[in-house]
Amino acid sequence: MGNESRRLLLLSIFLLTVQLRVNSVIGICEHSFNDGNKLYNFSLASPLPKFPHGILSEDGFYKVAGNETVLWFQLCGGMLFNHDPPRCAECSECGGPSRCGTECSALAARNAGGYHVCSTLGHASSTNVSILDKQNPFKGVIVRMSSSGKDPSCSLSVSILCDSNGAQGPDSVEKLGTCDYATTLRHPSGCATIISIGGKGFGWFGTLIIIIICLFGAYLLAGTVYRYFFLGVHGIEAIPNLDLWASLPHRTQIFFSSLVRQFSGPSTSHRNSYSPVNS
Repeated sequence: MGNESRRLLLLSIFLLTVQLRVNSVIGICEHSFNDGNKLYNFSLASPLPKFPHGILSEDGFYKVAGNETVLWFQLCGGMLFNHDPPRCAECSECGGPSRCGTECSALAARNAGGYHVCSTLGHASSTNVSILDKQNPFKGVIVRMSSSGKDPSCSLSVSILCDSNGAQGPDSVEKLGTCDYATTLRHPSGCATIISIGGKGFGWFGTLIIIIICLFGAYLLAGTVYRYFFLGVHGIEAIPNLDLWASLPHRTQIFFSSLVRQFSGPSTSHRNSYSPVNS
């Protein structure tokens, strides 16, 4: 019994850790852009029909070479290597030579005297998402990562262009400075979703209606639970004030009928009953 309880505890801790990691991954890759009456939303780590992990590479990392430099990186999370890991003489701040690449989100390797020297370009915690073109929000976003160790100026900027047809790239590396790099890829996750149009939202009246509905629902739920568990009332009778709610349609009909009669005047039959009698 003790071993089974221990296994359940370990399983619960594992599932909680996975859930926290998923939430943190989604959180750092959310971005919204307000353009007048439209709100554009980017959720890079959200699953898509053909990409269950969103923008995250299913291999555990992206790899691209160019300008005598090899880049390894992962978007919205840390890198995982089941194959083709970086082979670096130095790999400070990213796992060391034996586990190089496992403790950062972006790594650059350059050849120096026949062996690779790696520089950490960024960590998941330093991820920043911004709009690529404010005049055209549908174009995509830029994901920027930076390091905070021996090379504080090192960074990687990845332009994610909207492409609803599929994913392409990265194909090239651009060196922007001493330790700043950029690359580009195309992906459906870079396409914006408009989640609000009109700019006015629900307004105070709509918000009031929602609050009233929520309070009414909470009242019904709490009353039903109380009557079911504490008073022993079962079935549909457990709903509090059931007779009142059942009579509401009839009461409403009577109310509107009285309003119609009040504003339309006496009916024809009513007038005829008081018509003068011919002598």
